[in-house]
Formats: sequence, C-alpha cells, structure tokens
Amino acid sequence: MIAGSTPIPMIRDIEAQGLDTYLACPTPFELIAASAAKTPDALAIRYVRETNRPDRDELISYADLVDRIQRYAAVFRERGVVPGTSVAILGPHTPSTQIALWAAELAGAAAPINPMLKADHVVSILKEANARCLLISQPEGVPAFWDELHQALKENSVDIELLCCDSEQLLNGIDCSLEQAAADIPSGTTPLEPRQPDDLAAYYHTGGTTGTPKLVQHNHRNEAHVAVSCARMFEFNADDILVNGFPLFHVAGAFVYGLSTLSAGATLLIPGAQGMRNREFLGSIWQQIEDYGITAIGCVPTILSSMDGVELNADISSLRMLLTGGSPLPTELADALEQKTGKPVRNIFGMTESAGCIAVEPLHKERKAKSCGFPLPFVEARVVKPDNPMGQGSALAPGESGLLIIRGPNISAGYKDPNVADDSFLDDGWLSTGDIGTMDEEGRIFITGRSKDIIIRGAHNIDPQQIESALISHPAVRDAAAVGMPDTYAGELPVAFVTLVAGAETSPESLMEHISSIIDEPVAIPKEIVILEDMPTTQVGKIFKPALRRIAIRHAIDLIARAAGLNEEQCEVTIDDKLRTRIFVAAEHLDSFKKKLTGMPIDYTVTPITVTPVKECLTDEPR
Repeated sequence: MIAGSTPIPMIRDIEAQGLDTYLACPTPFELIAASAAKTPDALAIRYVRETNRPDRDELISYADLVDRIQRYAAVFRERGVVPGTSVAILGPHTPSTQIALWAAELAGAAAPINPMLKADHVVSILKEANARCLLISQPEGVPAFWDELHQALKENSVDIELLCCDSEQLLNGIDCSLEQAAADIPSGTTPLEPRQPDDLAAYYHTGGTTGTPKLVQHNHRNEAHVAVSCARMFEFNADDILVNGFPLFHVAGAFVYGLSTLSAGATLLIPGAQGMRNREFLGSIWQQIEDYGITAIGCVPTILSSMDGVELNADISSLRMLLTGGSPLPTELADALEQKTGKPVRNIFGMTESAGCIAVEPLHKERKAKSCGFPLPFVEARVVKPDNPMGQGSALAPGESGLLIIRGPNISAGYKDPNVADDSFLDDGWLSTGDIGTMDEEGRIFITGRSKDIIIRGAHNIDPQQIESALISHPAVRDAAAVGMPDTYAGELPVAFVTLVAGAETSPESLMEHISSIIDEPVAIPKEIVILEDMPTTQVGKIFKPALRRIAIRHAIDLIARAAGLNEEQCEVTIDDKLRTRIFVAAEHLDSFKKKLTGMPIDYTVTPITVTPVKECLTDEPR
C-alpha cells in the first residue's frame, strides 16, 4: 500500500501473518494437492461437452486431478522436459490442457500459446521458450492451423516431441496421445520432485509483438500468490462453482479464475472448448446458473454486456458474484447488471507481468465507480511522476494523477530475453504498469489512462505500434497512427489513420489487404482505416493521438445513432480536450438511444434536446 494510506482491515490482518504463513503452499501443485488432501472426492472440474446435456459432462474429482497431473508430468519428463525446458500447449481450455498446464510446471515449465497466432510466430515462441514438447488439443476435429504449423516446424528444423489430446484421432505427424501415454504410466509411479517457489513455472507471451516473442517469466510463487489472494478477496469456499471460459494462454483463465478456484477446493466449470464464446451456453446463461447451481462467473466486460442482453427468466439464487477484468469496466454496465440480478459485480486489474492480478474489488466492500479495487495483500502500489518514476520526490499524494507502479510477490522477474527494449521493469523490483491513474486515501486504485497507448479489445492487449509499422511498410503511406475506438461490446476496437506520400494513391481496402498478411494477431487487424489529408500533430511534430481519439469516439457514437435511426439533427456530439463527451439527443429517442449506449467505455453524458445546443469550439491542438 502507499505511504500514508490505510489498508482495509482484511488486507491489514492478512499482512500481519507474514508472507510465509499466508502462502503456506507456495506453488500451484501444492495448492491443488492440499485441496485434494482435504476433500479427495470433491468435484474439481466440470467440463460441459454439450450445452443442456449435463449427462455428457466430464467430471474430475480432486483425487483424479492430482493423479492425472502426476501422470502427465511423468509423460513430459520421459520426453526430455526438465527444469530449464518447457511444454508448449496450443489449443482451447479443456480438462486435458488445464491438467497439462500444472503437469508441465511440475516437470519443467509451461508455455501456453494462443492458437490464433501465425505459424511462424508460434515457432519463434517454441524456440525462445526452449520447448521440448508441443501439445496440440483438438476437441472438435483437426485444428485448421495444424497443417501450416507442421510445415513451419519442418522448414525451421524444429525437433520437438509432438503430442495431441482431446481426440482419439491422431493428427498427421503426431504418433502419441497424451491421455493414452498417461494411462500407460504404472500406478503408484513415484511423483516428481517438488518445485521451489522461486523456480521458473511458465512463459506467457504478451502484448502485440511484431516478430520477436516477448515472453514473461513466472515463478511458482507469482502464480500461487495471485491464486490465493483472489480466492481470499472473493471469499471463495469449497461450495463455490465458478464458470471460467477464459483460454489458458490468458493469465486470468489460468490463475485469477482457474488456480484460485482450485486452491479453495471449489469446482471449476469450463463451458466447452469455445469458452464464453459458446453462444448456446451464453445465450441461456441464467438457466445454466440455475441448472448447475453456479455461484460465480469470471468474464470480461464484453461478456457482461452480452449477459445483460439475455432475458432473466430463471432462478439465480445460487449466484454470489459476477467477476470481470481484462479491460475497463463501464460503471453503467456494472450498475445495469447489479440492478438486473441483485448480485455484486466486482472488478479486477492485472497484467501478464503480474501473473494476472494487481488489484481486486473485495466482495465484502461496496463497489466504487471507476475503481479497480485494492492492491492484493503484500503488494505495494505507488503513483509516481511518469517522466522520473524512481527519482526523489516522484511518489505522488493520494488523488494526484501519475504513472502506477507496483511490486510484490506476484511480479515477474522479467522477460525471457533481457535485451527486449522495454521500460516495464524498474529498479528495486518495481513494475511500471504503463497505466495513468490515482489512488485514494484508503488505497483504492483508479485507472484514468494508459501511458503506452495499448488498445484493449475484449481481454486482448494490442500494441498500436504493430498496426502502425504494418501500414508504414506500404509504399503509399507517409504516416500512420492507431487508436482504440470505444465499443459497447469489445471495450475498444482498433482503428487506424494514415496520410499518403505526395502523389500516391491507394484505398482503405488495399491497405487492409496489405497489413492482413503482416499482422500476426487477427484481433489486431483494424476495424477501419481512415485516409487523412493531414495528420494532427503537436507543436514539436509528434502525432497528437487525442485528436484521433476524438474522431474515433465521434464515429463510434455516430454508428450507434445510425443504428437507432437518428439523423444528424437528432443527435449532436461535443468532445472536450479531456475526451469528456456530451451527447444531445432528441427527447423522443432518448431512452432507446441510452439503452444502445450502455457499456460504452467513455466519460459521457446524454442530454435531451429541447433547444438547438450551441456546439463547443473544439481544437486539435493540445493545451
């Protein structure tokens, strides 16, 4: 906590115990094994194979979970996985990939990979992570990416053990099923030696990279601390059933919601290989809560927005909380869900470099608008001067705005490649979050902006530089800039602006085709590309992105207005230098427009038009 702040009693009491007492089980496997020792027959994982067919669900007890982790770890060890090497896991969140994650950490290290990445990018991560095994999950037939990846492995002479799971049909080039190999391990096989808290546990790739993998190193204590802290802040107990539809290559799916649930001896409900993209499950979410007795749901604001659109016609008395993170939580959306369900919505703030969590809104504390909660126990947070974060007098007082930095047992030791140019890891164990914000007297964190211009689409962090670099590689483009356009579903969508070389001609469609073959992450492809005559700049010639954000905000509101059937006279917009947005709407359309606007992550007010408003004079020049 910051100097002079008063941490809430719950956190103060926890910290008085000391970290070693708090983390009596300082590794993920020890946490899971401790739950199994208490209630071996309790249900650890429920996997929904087919919505509305609970008879087809896969059920795994805690005793079975520990046994399978040890068997999978033995399979990996037989194939050369030792500390200093890793198992790459490529595929959706299923019981086998969940178990493989903990087994890989027991044998060596885990390296979960987003299956939407291009083959060359996957290959580079395999090399950087020193992977000895690659596990491919195929729960719904042969993955579309496998043939391309298989060819890329050959072309790059990547000699690696190939395993598959979640299907009886083996992929071309793979001669071993993980489940079958584990079944062949003799019963009572001696477990592998325990891992130490400071040992390497996992590599997680992060950000929108442009070629070189940026791998964050987690140790076992990082992950265990986040799991135990989230479980405590959300007051998880053995009777809880939490829906976790996040992929395992996302730290929230693995630790914030996954390991935290298992550490409490509760039940993890995985809603199929598609996760919360399972439209049938999400479209009947309230009935699923009633049928399964679900007590908590972990998701992102876009999912909350979808849930708000589903008619509530079931008994949801079992539900205790709705948990969200990954992108800013619009206050209006949280208010709407709490009013609709009568259940608390709680926010989470974290990043890959912090094993998924920095701060949490505790279940027992009232939600405060625009706050992402209190730092986890044993985590220090400061707001400092962005231009000199570690300098004397850099720490700012409560209420003052600056750069948020943190340190604690959840913070990674750094990137796998120490030569990665990055200003995230500071002196004395501090991590720069890249976020601009404030803290109040109690220690709550409020995020008000991002110093690094990261675009957050759903739970995906997109580096605008990769979009800009791809656009500038086009011979007709002179300058390029990418910003986030607010969106009621995704939180933000990437949009790009370009100016052209004198005399050059091209079209947004041609530019889109050009960059689609360059950008590795499909979610980073801009929603739109706008060609400008001149790029707004500061007095020193730097691109002035606030002006572009104003254009993006105005365009987002125009899209909503058109969808609501409003013309320009019925919806007028003004945006000031701090991106505060005032929307004037014809009174007869006010209610329907406000409903469509719910969840828009901007600072806005909506006023009915009674007389023609005088528009504010806007300028693209910074003040």
